Amino acid sequence: MRKSLIIAALLLGLNSARAQTTRGPRIQFYGWVAASATANVRQPDDKQNFGRLFDDRANEVLLNQIVLAAEKLLAPAPGAGDWGFKLQAMLGSDARFIHSLGLLDNASSSQLQPDIPEAYLNFHLPVATDGGLDVKVGKFVTLEGAETIDPRTGPFFSHTYIFNFGIPFNHTGALATLHATKQVDLMFGVTRGVNTSLRDNNGAAAFHGGIGFTLSDGKLVGSFSTHFGPETPANNRDYRYLNDLTFNCTLSDKANLITDLNYIKDDAALAQGYGLAEYFVYKVTDALTVQVRGEIWRDADGFYVAQFGNNDDVMNVLAGRAINDARTVGGGRTTYRALTVGFSVKVPVTKPLASLLIRPELRYDRAGATAPFVDSARKSQLTFGIDAVLTF
Repeated sequence: MRKSLIIAALLLGLNSARAQTTRGPRIQFYGWVAASATANVRQPDDKQNFGRLFDDRANEVLLNQIVLAAEKLLAPAPGAGDWGFKLQAMLGSDARFIHSLGLLDNASSSQLQPDIPEAYLNFHLPVATDGGLDVKVGKFVTLEGAETIDPRTGPFFSHTYIFNFGIPFNHTGALATLHATKQVDLMFGVTRGVNTSLRDNNGAAAFHGGIGFTLSDGKLVGSFSTHFGPETPANNRDYRYLNDLTFNCTLSDKANLITDLNYIKDDAALAQGYGLAEYFVYKVTDALTVQVRGEIWRDADGFYVAQFGNNDDVMNVLAGRAINDARTVGGGRTTYRALTVGFSVKVPVTKPLASLLIRPELRYDRAGATAPFVDSARKSQLTFGIDAVLTF
């Protein structure tokens, strides 16, 4: 099951998590531009919103993503094979965090960086079951989590601690999806690791897979996914385990309740992290949606949650290079709580534009045992953010 289909079902309340998009031409060209600003009430001197990635800069406008994409959708006839592809090119501030090792990770040290979020071939094989087998080969986004890199699919533009620190962003390898029954998909594959493509920091492979399910006539849709393998630089023995369970309950034709459960463990660092995010999404009209998100996430050993002052520091950490920016700090052993309230507005546009989405939000974060926010001096932080996503 493709993650995009799972997320569509989770966030939009679709009746089927495996429905393929076959309307219109199978080969599609599209893109979007996303920009945002996040005001931090306490105005930190280091200009950082601790614990955030895509909205990491306080009181500053960010050009998050300019994306161009080409895609051939899978739409096999019954009992027939098929093939497709997807290619995305990105320029923006979000690329600083989603690079994979060896692919454009050293192309720029500026805030706006290029990336290729996805580049893969997709094959449908009419084997094993009535639904057949799909095989994806190349670079693709992870199966894990309730939120995605694509800003068009989420209720909020700021992301959870789970998304930022508890799951991978992307993988390079092969991923198979067996449509076992009309209600169950089984996913299994081999990758080069977490956020790794042409160059690996340890040379060891990893497993990525899970199970997707649709129950109660489509009113309960979800996915359990896992990724495990060596991820520590120059260490191919100790494993990192990243596990996520996400499901959506359709309460009515207007209301959805989404749950995201997360547990991660790193053997080399002897570190664990775990938590829960809960979303309530209410569609007031076709143009207006109101949403509330609450999260609690435990960084039990102070290993995962951080802020990154230098534009290259996420890649430096992944590659095992030294960090020299004093603004790049962790939050210590603590529990994070966050409450976000916001709404999404769809603004009418004319062709050749496809849509304009505007999402203001108010968010409050608080830490338990440490004071990681606002220049590492406060136990809490209050932000007001807004973003706009123009699709064409």
